[in-house]
Amino acid sequence: MTITSIAADAFKQLQKPRVLDVRTHAEVDAEALPGAAHFPLQELDHNSVNQYLLSVDHQPEQPVYLLCAGGHRANKAAEQLQAHLNCPLIVIEGGLSSLKQQGLATEQGQGKVISLERQVRIVAGLLVLIGVVLGTWYNLWFYGLSGFVGAGLAFAGITDTCAMGMALARMPWNNKAR
Repeated sequence: MTITSIAADAFKQLQKPRVLDVRTHAEVDAEALPGAAHFPLQELDHNSVNQYLLSVDHQPEQPVYLLCAGGHRANKAAEQLQAHLNCPLIVIEGGLSSLKQQGLATEQGQGKVISLERQVRIVAGLLVLIGVVLGTWYNLWFYGLSGFVGAGLAFAGITDTCAMGMALARMPWNNKAR
């Protein structure tokens, strides 16, 4: 099957779409799309998705919509699932952010963990600060830490992949049982 995408405004018009949310547990605990099934990208297994689709009597001609915060992880999930699912996979462009801009209602959870994006900004900022402080007062080689983090941020911006984000997504506070 091919992977396609749908704009948030077009998705909003659909009646009871089958949605797989591939965000982390913490993100889903904070805010979720009502009725979406949760399969975090870092734990994504095509067998469990197939079992879920069978359990809800999903028909092969019906599309499955993939959702994340901004669209990138949903594309990765679609690539992982493409060869293993016998139904059309459709990525929601712009993710939950775009759906909220279109006025689609979300459920506010009781999640106490901050978003993955904020976690990345906090860790990157602290690493740069530590590198500058240690480079100034201890050894000039610690400036390399700040440079390494800066290069990582530039790489993440250019390639739209973030190694630090993927590592943080696997941390225990982001993977607690729901």
